[in-house]
Amino acid sequence: MARCWLVPWLALVASAAPVEADAPIEIRLTFPKQALATPFTGRVLVVVSKPPIGAGPARVNWFNPQPFFAQDVKDWRPDTPWTFQPAHAFPQPLHKLPPGAYHVQAVLDRDLGGQNCMTSPGNLFSKPVTVELDPATGAALALTIDQVVAPRKFVEKGRVKLVDIDSKLLSKFHGKPMRLRAGVALPRSFAEQPQRKYPVIYEIPGFGGDHFMAQLMEARTDVAGTDMIHVTLDPACRTGHHTFADSANNGPCGRALIEELIPHIEKTWRGLGTPAARFVTGHSSGGWSSLWLQVTYPDFFGGVWSTAPDPVDFRDFQLVNIYEPDTNIFTDAGGRPRPLARRDGKAALHYRPFSDMEVVMGRGGQLQSFEAVFSPRGADGRPAPLWDRGCGVIDPEVAEAWKAYDIRLILEENWVKLAPKLAGKLHVYMGAEDTFYLDGATRLLQDSLKKLGSDAVIEIFPNRHHGNLLDAALRRRIAAEMAERFRRGQS
Repeated sequence: MARCWLVPWLALVASAAPVEADAPIEIRLTFPKQALATPFTGRVLVVVSKPPIGAGPARVNWFNPQPFFAQDVKDWRPDTPWTFQPAHAFPQPLHKLPPGAYHVQAVLDRDLGGQNCMTSPGNLFSKPVTVELDPATGAALALTIDQVVAPRKFVEKGRVKLVDIDSKLLSKFHGKPMRLRAGVALPRSFAEQPQRKYPVIYEIPGFGGDHFMAQLMEARTDVAGTDMIHVTLDPACRTGHHTFADSANNGPCGRALIEELIPHIEKTWRGLGTPAARFVTGHSSGGWSSLWLQVTYPDFFGGVWSTAPDPVDFRDFQLVNIYEPDTNIFTDAGGRPRPLARRDGKAALHYRPFSDMEVVMGRGGQLQSFEAVFSPRGADGRPAPLWDRGCGVIDPEVAEAWKAYDIRLILEENWVKLAPKLAGKLHVYMGAEDTFYLDGATRLLQDSLKKLGSDAVIEIFPNRHHGNLLDAALRRRIAAEMAERFRRGQS
């Protein structure tokens, strides 16, 4: 178990800790039966923003979050006024806000399966109200939560088609109907050559992305002069990004892809259906997902092109060695705050406030998303936390469980078996100055594969970060490598 007594007592003071209920700012909330006819049980969030809030629910900006607050409620009935008394706050309690004009909005997170705690379809939200708030003198305001987040509609245009099928595997795991979705961009020659079958590229978006990105992918079907089907998968889930890895919390997402979705796509849209004609790629969380799929199903895919993947070696999990005894994710060995992201060589985010922010969100955060994939399920039914949210100490038992998803470790421990299956298939590209410090883990993977004698291409690009690594030149290079790999596989 994590031992929080090992850290200084000051580390126990968390900005997302329970908030005093007697704050002089009173927020009265209600939702009408027309918006939700049944009692609501779940998390209520209130955003208090200096910048104006748009027409829909506010979004949490990782790098510049506005103050927001949360309270869980049970069986709150429609048309019944209720006083919001936040149990969690970020970055500070409601009564410590500096006086001034704010835009205030309330959201009911119905947790119906969407990834974002604010903007998921079916969530309820109020129209923002602009008010002058001064905690020293107090204030009272009322918000009516009568707006509903509408589901996005996938518009099929030209050669872009929607795939939306039932998943028996995921439905059985979750005990309710679950769907698998993808956007399919077809080559120009598809309609003209009805007997022709095609190689397929499966692309996995990063955190926050989904299959709607396929609507921009028609040009990706010309792969260095070779026609290919380009499929954009949907990795989003209520816990964040499921990475197409089977897990104790998200269920058999990898199996559902391999056994249900891909066979359906290749049968429906004339994929060749052979490993040599099946490629996988992705950026960021999609980069990790694509590499995971190639390593986990080495005989199923003919090659991976992973860019800026999430940590591929947990000895450097964004600067943290999670296996080192008594490690604190909030502070390093010298007691200094650990950075989580950088801009222009300077720390732009730190673990502690980011973790605190996710406590208020409740679900769907990036760090929580890792736990949903890598952690076992806890006694409370939630993913077991890797670190204590109050003090930051890593739980060694949970860290041990994460080894099952440590790509570098899996390759080392299974290399005799995997080496012939992965020959010529591994391509990983990373910026030397990755925004989220992901380059450290990729360097460790590079060193490990060199020692193993692998022919993997692990390349670190100087002066590149998370946002500018995958430029037009690298896309052309990856397309040329995929096309060449396909041609060699057909000879």
